[in-house]
Amino acid sequence: MSLPLRRPFRDPDRPVRARALPRGPSGRIRWTGYRAAALGLAALATLGVAEPSSLGPQGLGDPLYPTLGNTGYDVTSYDVSLDYSGHNNQPLNAVTEITARATTELDHLNLDFARGTVRSVKIGGLPAEHQQHGEDLVLTPAFHISRGQEVKISVEHTSNPTGKGDGGWIRTSDGLAMANQADAAHRVFPCNDHPSDKALFTFHITAPQELTAVANGLPQRPGARAARRTWTYRTTHPMATELAQVSIGKSSVLLRHGPHGLPVRDVVPTADHSALAPWLAKTPDQLAWMERKIGPYPFEAYGVLIVNARTGFELETQTLSLFEKAMFTGGQLPDWYVESVMVHELAHQWFGNSVSPRRWSDVWLNEAHATWYEALYAQERGDKRASLDARMRHAYEESDGWRAEGGPPAAPKVPSPGQKIGIFRPIVYDGSALVLYALRQKIGTAAFDRLEHEWVDRHRDGVADTADFIQLSSEVAGQNLTGFFQEWLYGDRTPPMPGHPEWLPKASADKLGRPKGTVATPGPKGAAATPGPKGAAATPAPKGTAATPGPKGAAENPGPKGAAENPGPKGAAETPAAGGAAGTPGKPV
Repeated sequence: MSLPLRRPFRDPDRPVRARALPRGPSGRIRWTGYRAAALGLAALATLGVAEPSSLGPQGLGDPLYPTLGNTGYDVTSYDVSLDYSGHNNQPLNAVTEITARATTELDHLNLDFARGTVRSVKIGGLPAEHQQHGEDLVLTPAFHISRGQEVKISVEHTSNPTGKGDGGWIRTSDGLAMANQADAAHRVFPCNDHPSDKALFTFHITAPQELTAVANGLPQRPGARAARRTWTYRTTHPMATELAQVSIGKSSVLLRHGPHGLPVRDVVPTADHSALAPWLAKTPDQLAWMERKIGPYPFEAYGVLIVNARTGFELETQTLSLFEKAMFTGGQLPDWYVESVMVHELAHQWFGNSVSPRRWSDVWLNEAHATWYEALYAQERGDKRASLDARMRHAYEESDGWRAEGGPPAAPKVPSPGQKIGIFRPIVYDGSALVLYALRQKIGTAAFDRLEHEWVDRHRDGVADTADFIQLSSEVAGQNLTGFFQEWLYGDRTPPMPGHPEWLPKASADKLGRPKGTVATPGPKGAAATPGPKGAAATPAPKGTAATPGPKGAAENPGPKGAAENPGPKGAAETPAAGGAAGTPGKPV
């Protein structure tokens, strides 16, 4: 999934030419020749420049989510302590400590927070007043905070896992896990819930001894082996709040090493250890494959967290990607397809996690790249159904329809009320990977590969936006690509594909007669349709059900257990559900 953002524009469906120059994480204005040319392409209004005024909800100014995030400070670290009783229908006792630096003069400040009761707040060690305004927690310290001053905030609160099923805690069969995209981390702990404000994290999880707790990063010290045990994990790289992960349950932690001795720890339900072990053994090879494509893995560890819960999606939580058990045990998909979904979430560790979006309209950069490497892996490891060219041709045919439904890749339409993850439509996945395919066609494979390496190197552990990608693409290619990206990222219609004049949008292809070979190919033995590439034709149905929906996000996706029908996070490709289930788990996000 992904996070929400703020400050609505005149027409949220279209790019708006920015009047303000974009700023980097430091706040300094950036200016280069290509950057200047790219400024007219999209909504590049700076996030987080407005100063707090009156008490009440604030926002960072993100075009898609105008009430998310807060101004006036940058968070440098979170220290979150959670006390779990062993019952996933009861609130957890919690203390969240935040270290931040003020970016302006402050007499009060806001945090995003919901689904819990605030018991007390201290700022600088002194009691502070607090008021709840919707999903904003407004804090008034006992002293004035000056610009540049370090601020330490401590909030004692509860964290309720029994919400509406719209993100935050996921209740599994034996405990809890997290899924915080797009804007749900603040439904677990108080925070500045926007991907542009990354910070270091420490988690302390206290739980009954028979349970295992894991979180992002690496374990710091063993907990006391008494009736209850405390587990501590710490990240060594900054992380967006949407990527936070805590899992508590009857789990086994499997340790191995990846390339260059990288710690790889997988977390699975203990009862399913034997069935899942063959899948987990593939992770080191997948890491090595990604490093050959894009360069060194960017974090301190990696692993797969498999939960026994029905979520309808997979999620790239940092250093520990979240997967549904049913994706591995359903038996309906070819191995190469399941492995490509694993690679999709792994690729996000570079694209989306290490390099995070400056605003949610930049999310195409996350999903285009994750889908791209997923498709490359599928082509190398799969059968004829996994052809990259065939998948991109299908995406080209569908692209005009996807743009009409969800907006162009870099100017997505605002989500429907109550459907904040509705930005994860087909255009964000295969529709955006199609832009990368067109770029490679235009500048050549060698330049494209250099661009990919340079992108993750230049922006490692930071945030970046669409204009940054346009600028770097132009630098690497040695040509001004402003016009190319204007058409591909912001146009209502899909431009001609370089090198493939025979490719036509669906309506045109239907009028002229579809070329041979573009219809769906037979699926696996006994299946009605192919499980084909994500975002392509319909996937095979699970036993006892009708065929599952086709392109990513094209149909309703099941929400968390007990929730109403909500689109699954990030609208990824529909993969079959567990046998007999009506839902479709396995959407990469």
